[in-house]
Amino acid sequence: MNPLERLALALLHRMDPERAHALSIRALKTGLAPLPRPFTSPRLETEIAGLSLPNPLGLAAGYDKNAEVLAPLARAGFGFIEAGAVTPRPQPGNPRPRLFRLPEDRAVINRFGFNSEGMEAVAQRLARRPQDAVIGLNLGANKNSPDRAADYAAVLGRLGDHLDFATVNVSSPNTENLRDLQGAEALSALLSGVMETRSRLSRRIPIFLKIAPDLEDREIGEIARVALDAGIDGIIATNTTLSRDGLTGAERCQSGGLSGAPLFAPSTRILARLYKETGGRLPLIGVGGIATAEHAYEKIRAGASALQLYTALVYGGLSLVGEILRGLDQLLVREGFATVAEATGTNTEKWL
Repeated sequence: MNPLERLALALLHRMDPERAHALSIRALKTGLAPLPRPFTSPRLETEIAGLSLPNPLGLAAGYDKNAEVLAPLARAGFGFIEAGAVTPRPQPGNPRPRLFRLPEDRAVINRFGFNSEGMEAVAQRLARRPQDAVIGLNLGANKNSPDRAADYAAVLGRLGDHLDFATVNVSSPNTENLRDLQGAEALSALLSGVMETRSRLSRRIPIFLKIAPDLEDREIGEIARVALDAGIDGIIATNTTLSRDGLTGAERCQSGGLSGAPLFAPSTRILARLYKETGGRLPLIGVGGIATAEHAYEKIRAGASALQLYTALVYGGLSLVGEILRGLDQLLVREGFATVAEATGTNTEKWL
């Protein structure tokens, strides 16, 4: 991390977290945020679900919720970017305060509740998206919708032609009863509608499913079977957790989804279980607690074909992207792997 980035982070951490988040978006939008030089290596070039990525490390949904800063983010070294979640109609989300830092735990708790400007506002921005980057969108549902499953299809139908992939998010803990859609019957019906909508887009894009870390092995097996039957192109494991095990931060009792370092082990266990349940037939994207090259490598060996991070950027800044990729490249060389794909799933047993 360079001195300017260290100073900027220190100043942001003196502010209310949600205000700091908005200020960082504004800094990127106006060109005031310094962008790191991307790290490239042929060993890191990755193929997943038909997508060609310059590297396997993507930006998770939740940072650029309304697709406001896709262009500068595309220059920051990520292999792919996921905006959103986006809902059909604008909605404010839950009351503030709803974002809390736990620096002692290198973690964050949020209870945003799908705050979104809505798909029409986002459509205008996606129409101007950078074409030289892999851009996806996290699909969401309105809180008061009478048919949340239909909401996912509606957002995909409106925005899908501007995207390289889309993610069905049924795992946010901050919208009441949303996680009920992870049940086999409800999930099968929801995915059927989404896949039917995809068939009407101008081109085929991969559809990913994002799941929660708070699942039993039986539930993981059910989700894997439904995903395979539905023809889903991959699973993102995982979203935030409701667990508060081992936390020491002053805000640890806040309600909402926990992300960051404490999520690394439980999300990696889910990842490895999914890899076993699917026999490696379904690409997996590992997310949860990644803050170092070693974390990234561990996720890959547990079964991930690609990765995402977000919370670690709160503490490490955008320069962390290049640091992780450089270290990951060195680990692949040291362990004798020519590509990320060669390392994928080579140490799942550690987590089972």
